[in-house]
Amino acid sequence: MQGSFSIGHRWRRGFAAGLLGFLSLGLTGNSDASAQTTLRVAMTAGDLPDWTGHPDQGAEGQRFVGFSLYDSIINWDLTRSDREAPLAPGLATKWYVDEKDHTRWIFELRRDVKFHDGCPWNADAAVWGMARIMDDKAPQFNTIHFARNRSRTSNIASVEKIDDYTIAVRTKVIESIFPYNMATMFMISKCALEKVNYDYKEYAKAPAGSGPYKFASVVPHERLELVKNATYWNPARIPKHDRLVLLPMPEATTRAAALLSGQVDFIEAPSPDTIPRLKSGGMTVTLLQYPHNWHYQFNFQRGPFKDLRIRRAANYAVDRKEVVDMLGGVAVESYATFTPSQSIYGKPVKYEYDPKKATALLKEAGCYPCAITVGISTSGSGQMQPLSMNELVKSQLEAAGFKVKFEIMDWNAILDAFFKGWEKSPTLDAMNISLSSIDPVSGLINHFSTPKRGPNGFNWGWYDNKEFDRLSEEALKTFEPEKQLQLFTRLHEMVNEDAGRLFIVHDLNPRAMSPKVKGFVPAQSWMQDIVTIKLD
Repeated sequence: MQGSFSIGHRWRRGFAAGLLGFLSLGLTGNSDASAQTTLRVAMTAGDLPDWTGHPDQGAEGQRFVGFSLYDSIINWDLTRSDREAPLAPGLATKWYVDEKDHTRWIFELRRDVKFHDGCPWNADAAVWGMARIMDDKAPQFNTIHFARNRSRTSNIASVEKIDDYTIAVRTKVIESIFPYNMATMFMISKCALEKVNYDYKEYAKAPAGSGPYKFASVVPHERLELVKNATYWNPARIPKHDRLVLLPMPEATTRAAALLSGQVDFIEAPSPDTIPRLKSGGMTVTLLQYPHNWHYQFNFQRGPFKDLRIRRAANYAVDRKEVVDMLGGVAVESYATFTPSQSIYGKPVKYEYDPKKATALLKEAGCYPCAITVGISTSGSGQMQPLSMNELVKSQLEAAGFKVKFEIMDWNAILDAFFKGWEKSPTLDAMNISLSSIDPVSGLINHFSTPKRGPNGFNWGWYDNKEFDRLSEEALKTFEPEKQLQLFTRLHEMVNEDAGRLFIVHDLNPRAMSPKVKGFVPAQSWMQDIVTIKLD
């Protein structure tokens, strides 16, 4: 049917549009030689995020490439530091559920928007763009983008054009908080991909979104350059600088040295030991609590962590204050998925540091010493200082009676293993991966419900709790805000009772920047808006 599609079961189709061949070349696009101000950002990523429609490299890829080059159907309001970041209109100006059918959501689309190549944004473009990440029968279907969006799209049954600026998205089951899923639906230009006969390697040479920046040039593995979109549809988000240069620098010491030497203007995640030196060098350092978890995900299907006593033992064994002290105060202790300032927090069980209780639980469970294998990364978006932090946590666990072995991977490798679920990494008993808890979808449903078991969601270890599933289903069918909050709060408490994670710390999101950088407003979010930055 023209202007609509429905999702069947033929998900996996070979996709040979990787960037490997293309990445051997340096490419130049719409560069603007007259640019007067350039913001140079050093990311923690080990490589450039994919810029062809849905970035890799975790949330760092989304915030610096996804929301720069592209727009999502729904965006985030990142304008304030004093509140949790709410959803905001993006390429849709309004959305609501059909009162007669709660599996049908209506999205009214923004008018008078064009992609960077002049292609129009409308309902046809929206249906086409959703098919790109969902419909394996469509010529624009991208297996890689599909995999990265799968946790957000797995409940979508169909997308239909109603009129030129309205679409209807039908879900497989009722989901009252469904709009959160539409906040990473980045839309690319249909014209640009059709022009290169759906070849994503060719599209990567001249990608076209509708975001506040346009593609300028790339030096593979080294730098991605974007330029200001002076005709962006939202005047408040037209960048206050002319050019944005993104640089992957996974080593914290390298990022700090680059900032101090003037090679970059803005760095992600400065290490605690470099912060005093950065401040004494005149750099600005920002700290702000946000919905972040640095924790261990458990394998609930095999190995020691199937046993609740061992999960609780791990939580009692960790001295979170010592971790915070090692980090120089750029984190706070974590005892639950959400932070106490979030409305969903409730009264979760708090596992205070008690190594004697941890040892007693291990002996009671018949696992002493208790050998575990944990997957960890060398760097990555939100991973903070993973090697030194994990070594400290290892020493604490072993002092209580665990015997810890690490499997060390780069960031993209651990993300790949995480998305596929524990069966694809059967040697792991746990995985250290930092994750978002922006909303009940990202913080609870995608991580603990049975339908979201990897690879369909972020339930990597296949947590299995029938009461959690029952209450999740009830919460997702509830549209009354107060009742909904009560249910999600109970779900949050339930995860703690079950010691559903090894809770360790919440990051304070440190960033450092040159004194010439002005106007940055840190948001309580994994996403950040850098368009406001001016350079003196």
